Amino acid sequence: MTEQTIVHYYRKTETSHSLLPSCQEQLSSLGLQEDANKISAIETESCFNVLITELSDIQKNRLEWLLAETFEKNHLQLEKSFFDDSTANGSVWQVEFGPRMTFTSAFSSNACSICKACDIPVDRLELSKRYRFVSAEPLSDSAVSALKAMLHDRMTEEEYTKALTTFDSGAQPEPVITVPIMEQGRAALERINEERGLGFDDFDLDYYTKLFKEKLGRNPTDVECFDMGQSNSEHSRHWFFGGKMVIDGEEKKDTLFKMVKETLPEDVPNNSVIAFHDNSSAIEGYECDALRPTSTSKAGSVKIGKQTLHPILTAETHNFPSGVAPFPGAETGTGGRLRDVMATGRGAYPVAGISSYCVGNLQIPGYELPWEDKTFVYPSNLAAPMDIEIKASDGASDYGNKYGEPVIHGFTRSFGQRLPNGERFEWVKPIMFSAGVGQMDARFSTKGEPENGMLVIKIGGPCYRIGIGGGAASSRVQSAENADLDFDAVQRGDAEMENRMNRLMRACCDLGDKNPIVSVHDQGAGGNGNILKELVEPVGASYDIRKVNVGDDTLSVLEIWGAEYQENNGLLIRPKDREMFEEMARRENCPIAIVGEVTGDGRVVVHDSRDGTTPVDLPLDLVLGKMPQKTFVDNHVEVKLSPLKLPEGTTVMDALDRVLRLLSVGSKRFLVHKVDRSVTGLCAQQQCVGPLQLPLSNVGVTAHTHFGTTGTAVACGEQPIKGLIDSAAMARMTVAEAMTNIVWAKISKIEDIKASGNWMYAAKLPGEGAKMWDACVALRDCLLELGVGIDGGKDSLSMAARCGDEVTKAPGELTMTCYVTCPDITKTVTPDLKCPPNGSKLLFIDLGGGKKRMGGTALAQVYSQIGNECPDIEDISVLKKAMEVTQDLIDKRCILAGHDRSDGGLVTTLLEMAFAGNCSIDVTIPSTDGSEIEVLFNEESGFVIEVEDSDVEAISTAYSDVGVPVSEIGSVSTGDSIKIAVGSASPCIDEKMTVLRDVWEATSFKLEHRQRNPKCVVQEEEGLKHRQAPQWKLTFDPTPTDESIMKLESKHKVAILRQEGSNGDREMISAFLAAGFDAWDVTVSDLLNGVVTLEQFRGIVFVGGFSFADVLDSGKGWAGVIKFNENVFKQFQDFRKRSDTFSLGVCNGCQLMALLGWIPSQEGLPEDKQPRLLHNDSGKFESRFSSVRIESSPAIMLKGMEGSSLGVWVAHGEGRFFFPDESVHESVKQNNQIPIRYVNDINEATEEYPFNPNGSPGGIAALCSDDGRHLAMMPHPERVFTTWQWPWTPAEWKDLKAGPWLQMFQNARDFCERSST
Repeated sequence: MTEQTIVHYYRKTETSHSLLPSCQEQLSSLGLQEDANKISAIETESCFNVLITELSDIQKNRLEWLLAETFEKNHLQLEKSFFDDSTANGSVWQVEFGPRMTFTSAFSSNACSICKACDIPVDRLELSKRYRFVSAEPLSDSAVSALKAMLHDRMTEEEYTKALTTFDSGAQPEPVITVPIMEQGRAALERINEERGLGFDDFDLDYYTKLFKEKLGRNPTDVECFDMGQSNSEHSRHWFFGGKMVIDGEEKKDTLFKMVKETLPEDVPNNSVIAFHDNSSAIEGYECDALRPTSTSKAGSVKIGKQTLHPILTAETHNFPSGVAPFPGAETGTGGRLRDVMATGRGAYPVAGISSYCVGNLQIPGYELPWEDKTFVYPSNLAAPMDIEIKASDGASDYGNKYGEPVIHGFTRSFGQRLPNGERFEWVKPIMFSAGVGQMDARFSTKGEPENGMLVIKIGGPCYRIGIGGGAASSRVQSAENADLDFDAVQRGDAEMENRMNRLMRACCDLGDKNPIVSVHDQGAGGNGNILKELVEPVGASYDIRKVNVGDDTLSVLEIWGAEYQENNGLLIRPKDREMFEEMARRENCPIAIVGEVTGDGRVVVHDSRDGTTPVDLPLDLVLGKMPQKTFVDNHVEVKLSPLKLPEGTTVMDALDRVLRLLSVGSKRFLVHKVDRSVTGLCAQQQCVGPLQLPLSNVGVTAHTHFGTTGTAVACGEQPIKGLIDSAAMARMTVAEAMTNIVWAKISKIEDIKASGNWMYAAKLPGEGAKMWDACVALRDCLLELGVGIDGGKDSLSMAARCGDEVTKAPGELTMTCYVTCPDITKTVTPDLKCPPNGSKLLFIDLGGGKKRMGGTALAQVYSQIGNECPDIEDISVLKKAMEVTQDLIDKRCILAGHDRSDGGLVTTLLEMAFAGNCSIDVTIPSTDGSEIEVLFNEESGFVIEVEDSDVEAISTAYSDVGVPVSEIGSVSTGDSIKIAVGSASPCIDEKMTVLRDVWEATSFKLEHRQRNPKCVVQEEEGLKHRQAPQWKLTFDPTPTDESIMKLESKHKVAILRQEGSNGDREMISAFLAAGFDAWDVTVSDLLNGVVTLEQFRGIVFVGGFSFADVLDSGKGWAGVIKFNENVFKQFQDFRKRSDTFSLGVCNGCQLMALLGWIPSQEGLPEDKQPRLLHNDSGKFESRFSSVRIESSPAIMLKGMEGSSLGVWVAHGEGRFFFPDESVHESVKQNNQIPIRYVNDINEATEEYPFNPNGSPGGIAALCSDDGRHLAMMPHPERVFTTWQWPWTPAEWKDLKAGPWLQMFQNARDFCERSST
């Protein structure tokens, strides 16, 4: 074989449990019940399409080991489909889908990385999925079309009608052309604007025509025109926010941008470090005890040292791509926001994310929500709202999971309604909102200036033909006519590449004063054309387009310069730092390219060394400098609104049944359990609270490091539906919600709170610009009174889509994402009621002045109305006083639980507190004006707190003394009862708590049925009403490591080993440091390069994450790299056999240890008998705080912990232990080699979901070797080795001095001590 050839390996796969019922349900929902009933079975297989030149027998065997399942090697065969051998009674339909040929998939990139590391010369390896449907009779054409749409993403995948013979897409690089402006004037520019969708308006067309014709005196190239279309689009330049506003014929003296900036008065001292410039904002932080590596270019010990860390925040949207292609759109939105964080200052560290989604009416098949209008028409070029809700959250979650960023906060809404004036408002074009909190070394808060001779470096993945014209596409109303251009603008995410890029960025920052990064920008809208200008503004640079890393040789110059391919940053470094930088990049296997050099002539010049041409030669001051201000004219549009009028006879229970099912009110369970909420080990408060871990937290809190209790609190506020009535009131209520969310964390002070303001409007459509203006004025005024400032933000101002004959606007959305320093992260109050033994009461703090305005509320929405007067907050001073008192009480630990009144009203606040506490409440709300429904469902600002009986009087006085209205409204007790009365009337709600909680959970579970194994969903839904607080117990006394051990000069060395894509190493290093080890950061490349060997270590830890993105099964690539490198493999075998060593594998590391055969047999087992970790029964990534029991076993790391049951984080997609040979399963049971099992609330080992998150037999969570030195476990003890990392603990554990799981790491050190003597 001398020519490149595609060979096809077919692998028989286990059909997902959920596939058949999901397909049947989908068909039934489309009225194709007859077709659904016909399908009796679905078989699946994978096809690996491998581009190779020639392989030796050894290389072929290695490739087949990587592609096959270890215990089912006969399930892989070359050039023969397993479907060919299948027989069936009935009709058969087969279909195959794989990546589009226009770009190399992330799967292929990672698979080829594995092959390269295993010395297998593979040029491309794409995975296609094949389906074989067996039905009683042939399926209808409608059913076939529906199934095809369900089984693939039309934007990133295509149908393969026959086996691939080439990856050639047929594309040819288009030559650079000149646009004849000199000869034809503006008409030439108009033509290319139309053809390429550049987004130029009349102002732009005139400006650029004049620029080239009069100032530059030459014709531009199409590359230059495309460049300016992207770099100067509304998306990139924010013309509207900085533009001159004329409202109702009156020219306003301020711009929107100026008003937002006024919330940070220049004459008032504040804690702002970065505001309104750079990629994120930053505030002053604390000096912390942080991880400080001794080397970043090779393996080395990690120490604890002082570092001042400033919290940073960025928030942005990826709305257009998530509407066109929800999964890749949302994953690249998450990736872009992560790059914003890491590209702050001279480099920064991402810590945690916030993910939020606003979509249209869900229209869940078989689940009638009476307020959703079934007559609404939706465009063909955008995904349906329910699909966006599920698949966009899938994309964002998957990217964060693989990258290694937890999500700790968020919100979601569904809305679609026609207002009384006939205008339709709906999130047809959705909102995919992504924010992130990070931290930055205080030394790196200011970017350096470009200087002559500096090198311009691109880091990250290669360029592909993706994301073409995204900036312009995001700046226009979406319609079917633009579908092809929209398709071109969709992007492709590769979280593993982003992880590698972040590793390189972190390595630079960890060098402290030697950080080689002078300046950094992330690549986003406009691609290279934007980032490579921004980096060198205003001094200029010269580039060679052929120095850019490309993954496709058919790319044109325009595509290389303008494609918004992901996972890329641009850096400036000095030539003297080049060698050091390249050394760190090699260690992290992060591609880098030196694409140019700073020139100092004020121009950006792009040469093409292939043909000697100059496609771009632009003076920066004319294309990026201060450009003429645009003027925007709008008028207020009067909308005649009617008061909310409910159907006659509507009861509180009728209304409650509807409100609790509304997406914005009900449970967000379907979102939180598929996204990692614990990775980094820095999460002090994520979304879930209470003994049952319900998603109800008001605030997210992260620690700055593992060795202190300072941190950052984040919380969102947004109230868009109220803006359909009164934009100014909406803005004030947005602020109030943000404040009554963030107040539950102890913060440094209210004036330290800063926020990102994100605006998502159809701003250029009639009436919407005027609404924005009103909202901005109100926002500025109330923030100034409160003392809170906005220090950054983004806008997305084309929030509309053409639906049939009408343009549907999205409700105007202002999102405030607040962040602030926390002096003590342990002082955080959650909504779950605590039911203390001495009794507790509920106090209601009403910040709405006793008003009960019903417009724009959840109640109005679920009765298909909007109302005419919405909630507002007239007295900001009362809000601030309430916050100050609450903060003081939190500091004194006087508040047991707290929750704000917002969507759904006071009744929802009370119910959610009871749901989370799994308890009863008896409430009587003092008699006031208004009906029971108005009292319970109005959404005026306020909050409820739970306090001990003995504290009621003092706490009530604390509020009333400063003029904050407070009233005692009820009591809390154990049990399953909700009683709520208004005034002296009998209770209007008298029902079991679990019954009402089931209603609150109903919509979420309906969405869960669309994404998980329905059998698992049913188990969880039916089991929820019987849940109780887990009955954990400890058989040992957790204590911190003795100070004398921590101060030892010489400690036992443990290698914390990571591979490309690992993301759990830092928390693991910290856990071992806290136990008194000398923990080393070691990469597999360190071992391959011989810079370190395993002989010097007493322990090896294989960490969690997604090595090589788990593309060839979890841990498979990592195992292959070790197995197929002889010297490294021998080191591992020698280490394993030493009697004085131990090993630990967690999650991905557990999967690796199983593949290497380190557990359960000390001597190893034949591969066809070796236990493996397979996909979870639920078919989904599982993020849970699960209960486990420590069993009697030989495991040295669990000595003295036997009999304990305790909580622990799990976060995995392939965690189900499987024994190909049942005799091995019996053996590990007889030899007590199952040291940890998943248990239910009463500590019984279980296979029931979700107690057992993956379906492992007998609740197996870990296996150990027969001598106990090697332990492989799926849960993450390293993420709960401190007390504050636990999301919930029993009241009797409140005085623990150390996290119970620290004992496990201390046991490892004790083993080293014993085996040394």
